[in-house]
Amino acid sequence: MNAAVSLLRPAATNPATRPELTEALRAAVADKAAAALEFLRAAVTELGANGELTFANSFGAEDMVLTDLILREKLPIEIFSLDTGRLPAETYTLIGEVEQRYATKLKVFFPDSSAVEQYVRTHGINAFYDSVELRKACCGVRKMEPLRRALAGKKAWITGLRAAQSVTRTGMALREFDEGNGLEKLNPLLDWSEAEVWAYIRLHEVPYNALHDQFYPSIGCAPCTRAIAVGEDVRAGRWWWEDPTTKECGLHVSER
Repeated sequence: MNAAVSLLRPAATNPATRPELTEALRAAVADKAAAALEFLRAAVTELGANGELTFANSFGAEDMVLTDLILREKLPIEIFSLDTGRLPAETYTLIGEVEQRYATKLKVFFPDSSAVEQYVRTHGINAFYDSVELRKACCGVRKMEPLRRALAGKKAWITGLRAAQSVTRTGMALREFDEGNGLEKLNPLLDWSEAEVWAYIRLHEVPYNALHDQFYPSIGCAPCTRAIAVGEDVRAGRWWWEDPTTKECGLHVSER
């Protein structure tokens, strides 16, 4: 990490990002990282190594684990990200860190500008606070439509989802068919704990979003993300004005 970037990162205050690296935790992380790597390699063999397999990187802690595994092991897996136009400054800083650290250029998809303009003109710049329907409509414009373009022609996409993150994710499988997008969906970190994710990041010195140190365990668009209090659910800071059962943008919920 260069000096200019490191100066932007405040001193850590969140103990969750710095778990005690006990021998048991180190062993668990080593086993799960090996299993995830084996899973990814098998996916490449089965689904193709010519761009048919893609990883959706939103630059959360889990996604940084997968980014490190894919790029450090030089797996032939495409990595893409969605820039909604309202990401926190810290996320853009991390994108630069990743490209510098791994000597790569990330594939970034942006929302259709005319669709964003129409939404804002019709509903208002921050209309997503007004109702679940308007919030999901905003996510549809800024996330879902770019995702469809990102997944076009792919056989499978990889995510950093963990079952423990949310009540909306407990029913997910390691591998499942994404009916909404019409392709396989792979979740290599599904059974990882938060401590295991952070232990991997510490052990491998993986770059991560500075907001995690400020009690932001889950990071999305800046207006829809806040820090959480001690004891709150890890997804409590996402769309905090909504009921927990509605707190998905649509990326990981099948439309049936």
